Amino acid sequence: MKLDLLVLAVHPDDAELGCSGTLLKYIAQGKKAGIIDLTRGELGTRGTAETRDKEAADAAAILGLSMRGNLAMRDGFFRNDEAHQLQVIHAIRKHQPEIVFTNAPADRHPDHGRASDLVNDAAFLAGLRKIVTHDAEEVQEPWRPKLVLEFIQDQYHQPDIILDVTAQWDNKLKSILAYKTQFFNPDYDEPDATYISSPAFLRIVEGRAREFGKSIGAEYGEGFVSRKLLGVTDLFSLL
Repeated sequence: MKLDLLVLAVHPDDAELGCSGTLLKYIAQGKKAGIIDLTRGELGTRGTAETRDKEAADAAAILGLSMRGNLAMRDGFFRNDEAHQLQVIHAIRKHQPEIVFTNAPADRHPDHGRASDLVNDAAFLAGLRKIVTHDAEEVQEPWRPKLVLEFIQDQYHQPDIILDVTAQWDNKLKSILAYKTQFFNPDYDEPDATYISSPAFLRIVEGRAREFGKSIGAEYGEGFVSRKLLGVTDLFSLL
């Protein structure tokens, strides 16, 4: 299935936190969007790989994704090496996205920056014809996305672009709260508390979105970093 937008993020819930408002915005415009999680988040303190699978499926339904997949890399132990790059190259060539979103370039969780490097490298390599990959019995055609954007997570990064997601905010929050084992849920009785399971964490997420929104004259915004310069065709369309 060809997609317009594809998120390649390391943990189930990273995409929801980082760019689900953007996905909702473009899905409403008729674009096809998907998420491929690199791992099942099996090292998370709360929940299990199985509960994360179910929560990811619930979040996908809320977002209206065209597809969601998982590469089942080892949480915490995957590397930016040839074997892992080939997995990501295969996914990019299979879905031929115009735009790829991935994790922050550096962050509190070491998996985030490592995943960002992996996806950026694989996105370039996916365009090289002499790297041969197969889907079933067929050789995949080379494909390089037009743009790779890194969403901003726990640590602050100065965004290169901010998108207004005010109209999408309520459904973005619903997609995050689909991860009942991970974020604050008064009905969830697992005793282990984590940084992201406290009520304060969701207030931090909202505060960051409000900060980015304020910068562009909106209520809520999602910010992204790009490793290459971004050009525009119309200065009058800038906020």
